[in-house]
Amino acid sequence: MIPQSILQCSVVIPTYNRAEELRKTLSSLAGVRVSRLWEAVVVDNNSTDATPLVVRQSGKDFPVELRYVFEATPGRSAALNAGIKAAHGEVIATTDDDVRFEPDWLEQAGDALERETCDFVGGKVLPIWEAPKPRWLSEKGGPHWSVIALLDFGPEPVEFGKRYAPLGVNLAFRRRAFERAGFWNPGIGRKAGTLLGQEVREWMLRARDAGLKGMYVPQMVVHHVIPKARLTRRYFRRWFYWHGVSRAMLFQQHPVDMRAPEESNLDFSKVPLLLGVPRYMYRSCLRSAVAMCKQKISGDPVASFEQELWLWFFFGVLSQRWKDRKQPLWARKQYEPIDWKGFR
Repeated sequence: MIPQSILQCSVVIPTYNRAEELRKTLSSLAGVRVSRLWEAVVVDNNSTDATPLVVRQSGKDFPVELRYVFEATPGRSAALNAGIKAAHGEVIATTDDDVRFEPDWLEQAGDALERETCDFVGGKVLPIWEAPKPRWLSEKGGPHWSVIALLDFGPEPVEFGKRYAPLGVNLAFRRRAFERAGFWNPGIGRKAGTLLGQEVREWMLRARDAGLKGMYVPQMVVHHVIPKARLTRRYFRRWFYWHGVSRAMLFQQHPVDMRAPEESNLDFSKVPLLLGVPRYMYRSCLRSAVAMCKQKISGDPVASFEQELWLWFFFGVLSQRWKDRKQPLWARKQYEPIDWKGFR
C-alpha cells in the first residue's frame, strides 16, 4: 500500500445498482497509464446488486489500491462528498460508473492543472452508442447533448464560465478547490427516481464566488456509454422537464438566469416575476412554441424537437417555482471551509 502522504491522485466513482457496467468501467480504468501515484475510490450509494463483490474482484488485479466506500444517504452528490472525504490524493478526479477512459486520461488531467495554472479541469465526453443515433438528435452538440452527458467544446482550451460549463463525468480538482468552495450540494443533485442534475453548475457558481478558475482541456477524454433506453423522445422530454425543475431549484439559491446560469447579467431583484417565474421566460416559451411549429412544417426534425424540449423545460421551471412560492429567494446555505483533518 502506498503511504497516504505521497499519493498524488484519487479517482472517485459513485455508483448505484450498475454492477456489471461498473465492472467494465473499472477494467477500463485499470488500463490508464499514469506516472503519478494514484488510487481509485468506488462509492456504493445503497446498491442492492453485486456492487461490493465487483469491487472486491476488480481489486485483486487492479494496478493500484481500489477502495470501497459505502454511503447510505441517497444521491450522487452525497456519494461524491463521501468519496472526496475518503480520498487521499492532492488531485481528485470524479467520473461515473458507465465510462471508458483514454489511456492518458488521468495523466492529462494532472498535466492540465499544472499547465493551465487553475483549480479544476474538465474535458471531452464522447459517445459509445448502444443503439443507432436517432435522426432527431443533433450531430453538433447543443442542448440535446446535455441529456446524454456528452461534451465537446472543440480543439482548444477555454475557461469555464459564461458559455462553458463542464460535466461531472469528466472533472479533476485540486483538493484546495473543495476547501474554498465547499462540497457538492446534496439537495440539488441526481437521486434515484428523479432526473435532477444541477450540482455541477451550483458548485461552479460557488467556485466563481470563491475566485477559483476552471479550464476545459480537449486532451482529457472519456467515452460515455449511451444506453438504448435514453435514446427516445420520451426520455428527452422527461429529462428536460427535470432540467427545468433543477434550474428552478438553482434559482431559489442563486439569482441567475435559469436558462443560461453562466451568462447571467440581470439584476434579478428588479426583474418582475409572474407565478415566481421571470416574465421574460414566458416570452421565450412563446417564441419556442412558434419556432417549433415553423420548423416542423419546414421538415427540420432536429430543430423542431429542440424547441419542443425548451417547452418541457419551462413546464418544469413553472412547476417547481409554484412549489417554492412561499420560500424566500436566494437564502442559500453558506458552505463553510472544509477542515480535512478528520478525513485524511
